[in-house]
Amino acid sequence: MSLQLPQPPAAALRAVLDALGDPDAPGALPVRSSAMRRCIGPLTPAHPLPVHLLDPALSPGDGAAQLACARRTGWRFLVKDGEEVVAAADTLELDSEPAGLAPGEAHVFSHFAEGPYPAATLRALQQARLHTAGTPTTYLPRLLTVPAHYMTALWLHPVLTAAPTPDLLIPLVPAPLGVTPHIPHHAEELLALLALTSGALLTSTA
Repeated sequence: MSLQLPQPPAAALRAVLDALGDPDAPGALPVRSSAMRRCIGPLTPAHPLPVHLLDPALSPGDGAAQLACARRTGWRFLVKDGEEVVAAADTLELDSEPAGLAPGEAHVFSHFAEGPYPAATLRALQQARLHTAGTPTTYLPRLLTVPAHYMTALWLHPVLTAAPTPDLLIPLVPAPLGVTPHIPHHAEELLALLALTSGALLTSTA
């Protein structure tokens, strides 16, 4: 088994395509990143991932309980110029759906972003494929943001498994102090470490 890549809502993909096609449109503000403006060829969205927000203040309990309460806020697409990742594009999931749309299907474009996270997201996906290859479990990749600890991680959630299997988190660069980025951690252990705000270094699950 390996990764079961998610399919984004049509509205989320359409919002990003509209922003890429017309960067001056109201829904595309703020304007393209500097890296995107330097690109000559067409820009394409790739590797869509749902974004979940974990707020420890609103999610009491252990790591498993916190993950269960992590709220999906939208989707993130990596923006590619050919084979190179140059930015990310985020959408926001609307709380109220227009008539005719099911819950979770209403999205608006939020912003473009560059910096370390787009390349780190692609690297984490590649690491996740290697880590899950040959395992009996199928994982659904997500992005988990933990603003209270300034952390974003690739969240591997087991969806097809014959036995109880822990969720995994691969922290992206830059990671919080005391957390090793780009190594799969058991989610509950990593969240417990963050809760303790200790400098202990977790080891790989490999």
